[in-house]
Amino acid sequence: MVDFDRITRFSAADYAFIGSYAKQLGSGLQLGANFKVVHRKVGDFGKSWGFGIDAGAQYVKGKWQLGAMVRDVTTTVNAWSFSLDSTTVAVFQETGNEVPSNSTEITLPKIILGAARKFPIKGKVNLLAEVDFDITTDGQRNVLISSSALSIDPHLGLEFDLNDLVFLRFGLGNIQDVEVLPGETEKTFQPNFGLGLKLNAITLDYALTDIGDQSVALYSNVFSLKFDIFKSNM
Repeated sequence: MVDFDRITRFSAADYAFIGSYAKQLGSGLQLGANFKVVHRKVGDFGKSWGFGIDAGAQYVKGKWQLGAMVRDVTTTVNAWSFSLDSTTVAVFQETGNEVPSNSTEITLPKIILGAARKFPIKGKVNLLAEVDFDITTDGQRNVLISSSALSIDPHLGLEFDLNDLVFLRFGLGNIQDVEVLPGETEKTFQPNFGLGLKLNAITLDYALTDIGDQSVALYSNVFSLKFDIFKSNM
């Protein structure tokens, strides 16, 4: 018989301190980088400290916007330490889980390339179309373009705006092969939908997206609020 009074809970959290610097070089070129210190905590028995560097560039030419970013340029390293008592070790073993030990977690560089162009439609209505490519270097992944050296995951997006005030967004990504029968796969994708509202210094965004697989995981409602304290017309 299970004694439910012995069941306990713990939380997992990530904390980050990020310092950023960016500079506009003229002729539409901008460069930036950030240094990050990451602290991760799992209950009372596991924690880690790590650091890394990200860098990016953006180039604007007419109605075109081009961007490139490299996450974890120097390879982000997290050093984990665990303090486990005999009871916790026994729980890991009885549930068939590997007992964690002090170790180093390494995050290899990830390259993100993007291009976007704005198209006037009619009156105050505009369309922004974009395509992005996530290029990973940590081994073969289940993405559209996959190899042992590099894996490339493309994303497509459309944003309609009315006078740069109201925004309607559609996205497509997470294209991969999913096994439906033994030895038989089919191509799947993840659709996304979003709304945005910009009122002077305040920007409110909403997204309806599937965090996991489009037919398995539940959709998530994501809200974000941004306030620009340097907006001159507030």
